[in-house]
Amino acid sequence: MEKEIKAVGFYEGLPISDQNSFMNLKVARKKATGFDLLVQVNAVSVNPVDTKMRQSHPATKEPTILGFDAFGTVVEVGDRVQEFKVGESVFYAGANNRPGSDQEFQLVDARLVAHAPAKISPEEAAAMPLTSLTAWETLFERMPIVARQNANTHKTIFIVNGAGGVGSIAIQLAKWAGLTVITTASKPETTEWTKKLGADLVLDYHKSLKKQLQDHQIETVDFAAIFQSTDIYLPILADIVAPEGYMTSIVENTQPLPMGMLKSKSITFAWEFMFTKSLYQTSDMASQGKILAKVADLLDQQILQPTLTLTLNGINAETLRHAHELVEGNQMIGKIVITGGFNAA
Repeated sequence: MEKEIKAVGFYEGLPISDQNSFMNLKVARKKATGFDLLVQVNAVSVNPVDTKMRQSHPATKEPTILGFDAFGTVVEVGDRVQEFKVGESVFYAGANNRPGSDQEFQLVDARLVAHAPAKISPEEAAAMPLTSLTAWETLFERMPIVARQNANTHKTIFIVNGAGGVGSIAIQLAKWAGLTVITTASKPETTEWTKKLGADLVLDYHKSLKKQLQDHQIETVDFAAIFQSTDIYLPILADIVAPEGYMTSIVENTQPLPMGMLKSKSITFAWEFMFTKSLYQTSDMASQGKILAKVADLLDQQILQPTLTLTLNGINAETLRHAHELVEGNQMIGKIVITGGFNAA
């Protein structure tokens, strides 16, 4: 067995233009014990959280290895793992307090993992876990929306930034669950993308959202999901969400939020952070593997569409720099996946 494996990482958060923002490295191969799987990583995706963690990372003596979304093959199982066997294909988003998927072989807690979808490509599967988990928890755990097909008819949800990674999944899950979906976009290509995914109404976020709703004879919505700038959209949505409605956000605020605006309507507000369960080893941590299993089934039934739009070949420092640059530019529609194994640039 090889003692060292290939990885891509860094020792300090640097601008993506810096050649040392990512480096091709060798790190020790770990052994699976307990609840862990050792997975040979075949494809990874890059999310905004990857770029934010890299940008703010302090200098370290040991390399930092990022990467959350992954598709791979199980090569070892820990002694407490029962659901997976060597040779099986899996997909997952992992945890934010362990070395990530930007390495040849990764240790990941089996409770966060699911068998990969059988009827889509490895690249398409690798694009899905983090955004699917975030969207699912936003809709079905942070708000009282029933996670069953057509179980929420006559209810309406407002999704801010429907063309983003999480929004693209949330639109589809909300439609599957029977909700009327309203979202925001501005460009023709993002408007077309959100409509293709099932949005019933797409509003221009450059204009008054309340007035646009009123133009469509809509006064209030039951639920709101904020996937872009809580600072901007919480006050706007406070005027749009119905009394005793619900609002959830995944975007950290940069200034104090005017929570008093929600009081007169008794609007419930909740944060969603996909890594909470793994970070705090919560009692419902294994729900993430179960959610991904359901997502895999919906993908195989073609109820959910994969959101992969760009594939890069060769997992190495050069391709990861390029992927991070694209994500940081905020111009992506859909997801970037890097495949083709680990090789030097």
